[in-house]
Amino acid sequence: MRSYQDLFRTPEFTPFFLASAAQTAAQTIGGLALGTLVYRVTDSPLLSAVSMFGPQLAQVLGATFLLSGADRLPPRSTLTGIGLAFAAGTALLALPGLPIAAVFALVLVQGLVASLGGGVRWGLLNEILSKDGYLLGRSVFNMLSGLMQITGFATGGVLLTVLSPQACLLLAAALYATTALGMRLGLTARPPRSAGRPTVSATWRTNVLLWSDRPRRLTYLGLWIPNGLVVGCESLYVSYAPHAAGALFACGALGMFAGDVTVGRLVPATVRRRLATPLLLLLATPYLFFALHPALPVAALAAALASVGFGASLVQQERLMRLTPDELSGHALGLHSSGMLTMQGVAAALAGLLAQLTTPARSMTLMALASIAVTLTLSAAARRGAPQRVPVAQES
Repeated sequence: MRSYQDLFRTPEFTPFFLASAAQTAAQTIGGLALGTLVYRVTDSPLLSAVSMFGPQLAQVLGATFLLSGADRLPPRSTLTGIGLAFAAGTALLALPGLPIAAVFALVLVQGLVASLGGGVRWGLLNEILSKDGYLLGRSVFNMLSGLMQITGFATGGVLLTVLSPQACLLLAAALYATTALGMRLGLTARPPRSAGRPTVSATWRTNVLLWSDRPRRLTYLGLWIPNGLVVGCESLYVSYAPHAAGALFACGALGMFAGDVTVGRLVPATVRRRLATPLLLLLATPYLFFALHPALPVAALAAALASVGFGASLVQQERLMRLTPDELSGHALGLHSSGMLTMQGVAAALAGLLAQLTTPARSMTLMALASIAVTLTLSAAARRGAPQRVPVAQES
């Protein structure tokens, strides 16, 4: 599979793509609305950051107990049910006067539901396209995510100037319902990829199997930690620039789109495999400038430049698929998604706590330094574990 045209000629790809677009729009508009609502009520950078990225914290529970369902449940029914669950949960978040404790309880439930969705979704994409088309297809989905985040955050920022956060949450709930409808009508009913019932023991066994291989383990850590720490920086946009957070999120999404286009379509495969570490360093380095508390235009430029580095995940996911058997692809991708989102939630909480103790700008700088340190450590570990070439003796 060599071109975008080939992708959209593939049966089911287009409806899957469009339903995912509605879901990303719902996530961006709903997340910005909820973060703004919590910040207005509490004036707390920590609670605002956790409200936006808190569902990710529940991903670790899903990865522990639910992830075997990624390959053992029928994809269409599962994705439809997840869309409906998010529509209902987001509508409940829009209830006037909802206590903050109830908000975070709903956020936790949404995270548990979402923990199953990543493995089902990306396992299905791998099934629709097969491994030879996965990287190109995933790059298109990442570009879609970037474009819809640009649109969603920009639209959400404008809507929040004329509507209440609760009204924006209801709009997000309607978009989630649209996602569920698109999955139900646009996808073929497929059987599960693996036999057996999803159980906690099956989840544990497969997690242990995937984690036992050192190259896969380093790949997972590289997908989870540097990325998550930088998302901790992003989680502070609302407290850094309360009236322009949508612009910062949109610029970050624009940079992510540029990175995905470049890595997924323009860079040759032989070069692409060497880009993971440079891109991860790019992802964190611009946030060091936030120590100077830059004005909004400079901050937006830094966010856009940094987000080009999110293209590293494409390189790392391609490597993960090379290291994983086909029958475990959904579980492997679900473990990647759950671990990454869990780390993003943990990093958002940590960044929010640091911002409470210092300032949002200083917290961003500290999170970026930690991301750079982890990237360099993992790169050194991978080099130590790489097979050494044995020199061939020359005949005299």
